[in-house]
Amino acid sequence: MPTSSRFSPAKKIRRFFSRRIVAYQGDNVNIEKNASFTPALKIGDWSGIGINCEVNGPVTIGKYVMMGPEVVIYTSGHNFERTDIPMQQQGSSETKPVFIDDDVWIGRRAIIMPGVHIGKGCVVGAGAVVTKDVPDYCVVGGVPAKILKRREENCNEGE
Repeated sequence: MPTSSRFSPAKKIRRFFSRRIVAYQGDNVNIEKNASFTPALKIGDWSGIGINCEVNGPVTIGKYVMMGPEVVIYTSGHNFERTDIPMQQQGSSETKPVFIDDDVWIGRRAIIMPGVHIGKGCVVGAGAVVTKDVPDYCVVGGVPAKILKRREENCNEGE
């Protein structure tokens, strides 16, 4: 299939408008229907945001990143340290940007927590909750996400 026909008219319209909203958008980006994101998003060439995804806060997505449906990326949460006032009144926690390097595949309903850096060439399994950094070329899954496999010898746990 020629690359010019990769996108339907609806996808072209979403790409046109998202380019005017986000901080940076590379070439041939695919934003699926019902995806939500903030203007702080930076997304590289040939990457996509899946159906019903939520990308909240400052998130940098590299090139050639595939994102399944219903992925959620958080960059902050709620404060809950004090017990003398309701959590609802304690405000939001500090914003911690999320970084996703090039050539990453994020499976359906994965959740990526604030401050996480997902390395180059990683695979995040469907339903995983990523709470800490993932080294390059690793496959992670589970709750919380753990390294399940190395795609090459350069993937070292605990980096």
